[in-house]
Order: sequence, then structure tokens, then C-alpha cells
Amino acid sequence: MNKRKIYNFFSNKVFLFTLISILAGLIIGAVILLFAGFNPLRAYAIIISGVLGRFKYISYTIIKATPLILTGLSITFAFRTGLFNIGAEGQFIIGAITATAVGYFLHLPAIIHIPVVIISATIAAGLWGGIAGFLKAKFGVHEVISTIMLNWIALYFQNYLVYMDGFQKPGGETSYSIQPTASIKLFGEWKLSDAGFAWFNSNPFLRDLFKTPVNFGFLFAIVAAVIVWYILKHTTLGYKLRAVGFNKNAAEYGGINVSKSMIISMTIAGGLAGLAGAVQVMGVTHNVSLLAAMEGFGFDGIAVALIGNCTAIGSVFAGLLFGALKYGGTKIQPAMGAPSEIINIVIGTIVFFIAIPRMISLLIKRFSKKDRL
Repeated sequence: MNKRKIYNFFSNKVFLFTLISILAGLIIGAVILLFAGFNPLRAYAIIISGVLGRFKYISYTIIKATPLILTGLSITFAFRTGLFNIGAEGQFIIGAITATAVGYFLHLPAIIHIPVVIISATIAAGLWGGIAGFLKAKFGVHEVISTIMLNWIALYFQNYLVYMDGFQKPGGETSYSIQPTASIKLFGEWKLSDAGFAWFNSNPFLRDLFKTPVNFGFLFAIVAAVIVWYILKHTTLGYKLRAVGFNKNAAEYGGINVSKSMIISMTIAGGLAGLAGAVQVMGVTHNVSLLAAMEGFGFDGIAVALIGNCTAIGSVFAGLLFGALKYGGTKIQPAMGAPSEIINIVIGTIVFFIAIPRMISLLIKRFSKKDRL
């Protein structure tokens, strides 16, 4: 098999290598559990049962996966256009802050309040992401550096706002909760009413499912994935952004405004991460709190994007896998005493193995070019 065939093999078998990488991660995790004195088969059985054993568990898995899908889409969009968005964490925070402020201070009917909150959070986070794009386009500041710095600014900005009079909930380290009209929880406060209790008690199946903070966020994530896919594949804007990602100099020679494309790309990526923050507030937490450290939604989104091969549909399935491992992995510690941190090792191993085929294909491509020279 010559180098060209080897390169084509590694380039065209992405899905196969993703599955192999996931399997390798699970095997490494099993080996570590075995050396630590735990039965890996039992541990994985507990995880699977903890994800699929009850409808409540499935609901929690989807709830955990939703913001990860959206931050994964944010990373994916930037990467497909030649940029590396490390700032999804900060953009997530800005989206959460904006959603909380608009959701609390505005009093509107639900049919208006919900879209206003979502649009506001998406725009605010998009502008936050656009700052990094502007710095890259105007001054050549690498987006990795600027987005890392913006993450910390967003973190401390949230902590500052949480302590502001009129925004801080008295006697706590959280903001006031958003208005019920800004919530996207299914059945909302009705679940807590006497009628709601009576209805759910007469329907055990639905009671198990809806005792979780199940919400419409997953639908927003699916719609966002479809929009990202459509923009990148079927629009002139997507073609221009991808052209800049493939070859900035060639795109500029072809008449594409590279600087404008960078700003647009980071703005859209920021908006997607901000939507994740909005969905988390509107569907789960209903407020923001003082943060001692970053929550990790944006950083986990990097792993989601990589596992999903930086594609829109891949990010959806990778986010669900990530959510399942994160939620189901917490069950092994109380059930058998195994450290739940093993799941982070599994995820890290999966990402590591996913990077290997790309590294090999890039090396083969480089050596092939040298041979032709």
C-alpha cells in the first residue's frame, strides 16, 4: 500500500476511527478500574443502567448533553472556518448573565419573553465572541490568547454582577430567578401545583420523566445544529467562511474579505455558546451564581467537537455521548466505591485516540510532499 492509499484510508475512515477511539477509551478505563481493584464490567453496567435504566435518567442525560452540544457547535463552527474558539466558556457565561438579566427584569408574556431572552443572550455572547475576531482581524492577536483572556473577564464580570444591588438575591450568592414567563421547562410551575401533583401521581410513567427539569433546550440544540450545517454547506456565507479556513491567502486572492469573515465566524461561534448559557438558565438553573471557578461547559465543548469530527451532526451525537458518560459516570462511586473521575480519563483517552489518525494523515501528507519535491 503506497503513501497515497494510506493517506486516503486515514482520511476517509473518520467514523470508523471515532468508534475505535471510543472503544479504546473504554478499554483504557477498564484497565485502570481493574488495576484499582474494581470490576470494569460491573462499573460499565452501572453506567449503562444509570443512563438507560429509567426515563428519569434518560431525561437527565439529555439535559446534561444540551449545553455541551451547543458549545460543541460553537467550537465546530469556528474550527471549520479556520479559527480555534477557546472562549466558548466565557461566551457561555455572557449568555447566561444576559438571559438571567433579561429574564428577571423584563415582564412580558411567555410567547414574547422567551424569544426575547434567547435573542438577547445570543447577540450579547456573539458580540463577546466578535471581540476576539476583531482583535485577530485588526491587530493579528491570536484568537486562542484573546479568548482565554475573555473567559476570565466574563467569569469575574458575572461575580461582580451577582453582588449588585437589585440583582443579588438577599442572603445568598445567587441572582434573582428569572420570571416564570422566561422559563422553557416543560409544565413549569404547574408540576408543583396540587392539580399537577394529582395528575402526575395518576401517571407514574410521566411522573418519573417530568420530575426532572426537562425542558425545550434540546430542541433548540437540534435546530442550531441544522442551521450550522446548512450555513456551512449550502450558503454563500458558509462557502466564504470555509474558504478562509482552508486557505486564507487564496480566499483573499479570490476576493473574499478575510478580516470580515474572521469577525463573522467568531460572532456566530460566540452566539452559539451564548445560546447554551441561555438554555441552561432558562431550563435548569433559572439564575446565575457566584463562581469560584469556571464550570467547564465551554471547555467540554472542545472535546465534544473533536469527538464529533467538527461536524454539526457529529456534535449532537458526541454531546449525547459526553452527557451520558458525565451523568452515568457519577453512579459508579455510590454503587461500588469506584472513583467517578475515571470517566474523565475515558473521555481524555477518546480525544487522544481521535487525534492520532489526523496526526498520522498530516505526517503522511507532509512526507508525500517532500518526496514529490
